[in-house]
Amino acid sequence: MGAPARQALRAALAREQARFAETHPRSRAAFAAGQAHYLYGAPSHWMRRWAGGFPLAVKAARGARLQCADGLDYVDFCLGDSGGMCGHGHPAITRAVAEQLEHGATLMLPTEAAAWVGEELTRRFGLPYWGFTTSASDANRAVIRIARMITGRPKVLVFDGCYHGSVEEAHVALDAQGRVVLRNGIHANGVDHARVSKVVPYNDAQALGEALAPGDVACVLAEPFMTNFGMFAPQPGFLDELRRATRETGTLLVMDETHTFSSGPGGVTGRDGLQPDFFVVGKSVGGGVPVGLYGASREVAERLWQQVPKVNPAEVRQSAHLGFGGTLAGSALQVAAVRAVLSDVLTAPAFAHMSRLAHELAAASRALLAEFGLPWCVVDLGARMETMFVPEPPRNAAEFRASRDDVLEALLHVYFMNRGVLITPFHCMLLMCPATSEADTACWLQVLRDFCAEFAGSVA
Repeated sequence: MGAPARQALRAALAREQARFAETHPRSRAAFAAGQAHYLYGAPSHWMRRWAGGFPLAVKAARGARLQCADGLDYVDFCLGDSGGMCGHGHPAITRAVAEQLEHGATLMLPTEAAAWVGEELTRRFGLPYWGFTTSASDANRAVIRIARMITGRPKVLVFDGCYHGSVEEAHVALDAQGRVVLRNGIHANGVDHARVSKVVPYNDAQALGEALAPGDVACVLAEPFMTNFGMFAPQPGFLDELRRATRETGTLLVMDETHTFSSGPGGVTGRDGLQPDFFVVGKSVGGGVPVGLYGASREVAERLWQQVPKVNPAEVRQSAHLGFGGTLAGSALQVAAVRAVLSDVLTAPAFAHMSRLAHELAAASRALLAEFGLPWCVVDLGARMETMFVPEPPRNAAEFRASRDDVLEALLHVYFMNRGVLITPFHCMLLMCPATSEADTACWLQVLRDFCAEFAGSVA
């Protein structure tokens, strides 16, 4: 892209941001007021990442739509960066949560509904033993701790470009020279990452094998289809090689499907019959109530019980903290929400609807980009799709980094917001929910057409 085109994009971004500020005075004022009481102006520092210069202040949300404090309506393809994949204010979840609140939210005791949830988790994802946490980050920390307990090994291997929440071991990446560095300049936080972390490129079976060969990796923490740093599909045979190499080296395999749960009722693991040692899911599975879940294979459970035996409470009072979980984990409120999500909301028919919309939208988006001669690709997985500024889908984070264009990405985001469409603010990823309609996807396509018509000459 030449200097004149770059200058034109920067000027367009400034115009769109000025328009956003002018049309959202109440949201702008709310963010300004937040500077006095929040470290980064809002309850979570993530909320400042929106390309308009400040986040929308939301007045109400229902289904796949939301309204901001300035009275403007939006089609929501962000859906809380997956946390709202059930859709906003789903009546089945609202009823279940409200009813449980009336009978106690957190009890340090199980409810009868927990038995149904455990059976359903096993049916969907294939692993027999489960535990609750309050986030997917906590679930990942739990399985890492268990993996270290039963293997005696210190290290966790992750793939370059990953995101597994606030897990210290996963805050690593590869620089342009292939050296391990901290991801996005995150502070080391007193952690010796050289001692606890390894990172290799996704889809690189040779690098994976070499990293596992020394026998010091307790577990590989992976997505079956990477979704954080662009969407990267596993190359044919890669997941088979990942499973073979981990078994051969005595390394435990964790599938974190917090994002890829969008692929279907059992995630990629259930869909493709994967056999991880651990499974993690969070965000959407609670329907808005903070929940993380981790599943373990029978072999893993038996090895754990050798470290911390199962006991008969009538004979021995068990008091083993184990270093994970917490008093709110497995609460009656969480269990009620998960039951409603799995029984009434994220069902097979719902996933079929969501996946059809995403697949059709991806195909239509590809056709539109081709019409305007834009060398961009679109990748979809189940209910999720992403546009990336490269001709072919990247295979790993290094290939995606070469395509990053912060100005173009910010312009696309604020341009769509100014025309009533929200997408995930961190990259160009869209998610469908059960309430998403053809009218919603048509809105996206119309704005994309307008964007291409205005800027194709600058970015092609």
